[in-house]
Amino acid sequence: MVSRLVRGTAVACGVAAVAGAAIGFALGDPVQPEDILAARSLPADLCERLGDVRSLLPEASKGPVTLTQVGTSTVTCSVQAVSSRRTFASVALNVTVTPYGGRDIGAGKAPLTPPQHAKWTWDRSPLETVANRTYSTKLSGTARGIGGESWSVNALVRRGDIVVHVVYAAGPIERKVAEQAALVLADRAIWETK
Repeated sequence: MVSRLVRGTAVACGVAAVAGAAIGFALGDPVQPEDILAARSLPADLCERLGDVRSLLPEASKGPVTLTQVGTSTVTCSVQAVSSRRTFASVALNVTVTPYGGRDIGAGKAPLTPPQHAKWTWDRSPLETVANRTYSTKLSGTARGIGGESWSVNALVRRGDIVVHVVYAAGPIERKVAEQAALVLADRAIWETK
């Protein structure tokens, strides 16, 4: 009786050791912090590099319109302009530039590289994909106002480890003009981060 107990215990220990070794081998080595690449730094004058954006806005102000920069790791450039005329021309523009770093995706799996992480984030966006563009692009537009004379456009553009999100809300403006302005700003931001 005792020998059966000892033999059963020995067999159970052997099975547990084999199972533990197999599970450990399947899971692999844990990811170390130094295996995950950090996000790159953006230029301190990124919004200044985008230049005067007045030509991309409805006539809401006189003189040059420059973007105000906020942030260091993720940079947001913004401008708001309202006309003093009675046509109520206005614009609100935000350009958010995010450099992605690596990401740990679980035990036994290699961490995502910065470009893979940016693509993973871009793929999860619900915006509609735009074909035949140099950079991966998604776009959406929402009419505002009674007659659809004002538009709010979201553009999401990805190149490598950089994702640029442009929110362009203006009125009065046509949809195609607003979309084109948002895409020009996104492409310009991508270019300045190279």
